[in-house]
Amino acid sequence: MDFHELRRHAEVLRFTPQEPVRWLAPKELARTAVKVCLAAVFADYSDKREIQGALEAGLLRAPLADPDAEEMWIDFVADIGDGFEATASVASALGQDRLAVDGSGSLPRGSLLVLGGDQAYPVASATAYEDRMKGPYRAALPSAEDKPLMVALPGNHDWYDGLTAFLRMFAQESVIGGWQTRQTRSYFAVELPQRWWLVGLDSQLGTYFDEPQRRYFETHLSPRLRPGDSVIVCSAEPTWVRSDEKPDAFNSLHWFDRNIVRHRFDRKTRTREETGASIRLWLTGDKHHYARYAERLPDDGAGADDAMPPDPRRRQMVTCGLGGAYVSSTHRLPKALPLPPATSRMQRKDGPPTVFALARHTYPDAAASRSLTRAIAEPWSRYWLPRRNPGFAVVAGAVQMMLVLIASGAFALAEGRHNPVGALRNAGADDLLGLLCTSAALFVLPFVIGWWRGLLRERRPRAPSGPLVAVLFQAAVAAAALAVTVAVARSVPSSWNGFAFLAILLVVAAVMGASLGSQLFALWVLWTNRGLVAEWQMSGQSIDDHKGFLRMHLARDGTLTLYPLALDATCRNWEFDDVTDGEGGVWKRPVPEPAPTVRLIEEPVVIARHGQG
Repeated sequence: MDFHELRRHAEVLRFTPQEPVRWLAPKELARTAVKVCLAAVFADYSDKREIQGALEAGLLRAPLADPDAEEMWIDFVADIGDGFEATASVASALGQDRLAVDGSGSLPRGSLLVLGGDQAYPVASATAYEDRMKGPYRAALPSAEDKPLMVALPGNHDWYDGLTAFLRMFAQESVIGGWQTRQTRSYFAVELPQRWWLVGLDSQLGTYFDEPQRRYFETHLSPRLRPGDSVIVCSAEPTWVRSDEKPDAFNSLHWFDRNIVRHRFDRKTRTREETGASIRLWLTGDKHHYARYAERLPDDGAGADDAMPPDPRRRQMVTCGLGGAYVSSTHRLPKALPLPPATSRMQRKDGPPTVFALARHTYPDAAASRSLTRAIAEPWSRYWLPRRNPGFAVVAGAVQMMLVLIASGAFALAEGRHNPVGALRNAGADDLLGLLCTSAALFVLPFVIGWWRGLLRERRPRAPSGPLVAVLFQAAVAAAALAVTVAVARSVPSSWNGFAFLAILLVVAAVMGASLGSQLFALWVLWTNRGLVAEWQMSGQSIDDHKGFLRMHLARDGTLTLYPLALDATCRNWEFDDVTDGEGGVWKRPVPEPAPTVRLIEEPVVIARHGQG
């Protein structure tokens, strides 16, 4: 059965499957804007991290599938709580006892599942967690004898309700299907075999760590670190990538590395001493793609950044936010990142900066990323902006109706008339030609300005960008709508009253706004290509294919191997499977039919324990 038929059986599923969020739909834009403002208020006046200091917290340990083997499998997935089909497809792969990987045999399920942030979209709430995260994951793994541990980080969308729903879902030691939660705060530290540690940081709403969180890691992590220990740090966003434009973005993670992992603070003597430990892997989501930055070693020479041979000594920074939300672009990622940047304002930082270079393989790759980006402005594509965001065309039509009324008033004043309807009805051929020329000029003007500014500043033409361009494009549509109305007026009987003519004007404006206005907005989004507008290129499409997660193997010899896994297509067909709960009740879970194909994004990446290799 398809998604819509499955949704009609919500009662037997015990949750309601949800469609992907349409981020540029007017309703979502308005609701998200309100929640962002409220989150900012919580950050200033009611930060729940400060309150969490009153909660008991300790070190976590994940159960081992075979305690005698002293090895472990770990899963990492992020940005999961969006549309049902994408989320459930990834969850079903995570829940399999052994996952068949195309061309690479099979991999066992992790004893530890790390959720890297944004477990519910568009904003956190009890209902959103139930329908968008807990329901699909409980269905993917209804029960498990080994009770794998689940830990979760809050992303910015988890923070939109002040972290209330997140703490109720993940910090009360409850079960989610076969997974067991044990954390009591929005951050955690997990002791792993072979002298490895996994740390989850709550770094939202600012660049500084709150006092209870800092004290937690100074108490439960730093004193236990010994020379040769290795640490995996999970954060909610890839601040290392943002440091390319914001030099201080990486400061908090670098502070954690220097002051918690590599050094410990003795409160009695008020001195710091080296631990001999090192962060070997940074993990994050937030950006809905897979990208890996590898440390450039002193003996690499000056070769190309993407030509560095695999070396277990390299530290790695991995972004893998493919758990369910719309896919993000990869072709604009910086090729190399000096960390911390020399322009960072940190008083105490490492110098010279360590350079991390972008690995050759990303998901989607650069060519696919460019192709997907363009789909927002392709009317024949199923990812076209108005098609993927119901209501956007309606708003564009309404905006054009207002612009046309304003423009018709201006036209009447230019003609020396007080009645806009009369001015349009009596317009001649020269007026029609003038409106068409005005529309063309308003459309061409942004290109002229962009090319001129590009030649002056960069010695090469530039595509148009900026909010003014969007306004001029819509003004061009309004002028064209007036021209069409004038042309129609020449064939309208003079016996028709002004209200009928006004209705024609508004209908023309609405139709042209919904079609041409939407298309020009999509083209503007495509051309602008930077900042928040560049994010709209992918979020406006809500692409629910191209998903994945990270599976890691911690071996007996202390090496950590990363398996980046991709699901190129999500499941569109589902079957029911009966499940009996612990109280004897029967419910049905959706099972993908057939199961999505899983493959490696790149060859497994091996990371040696600190001091090895």
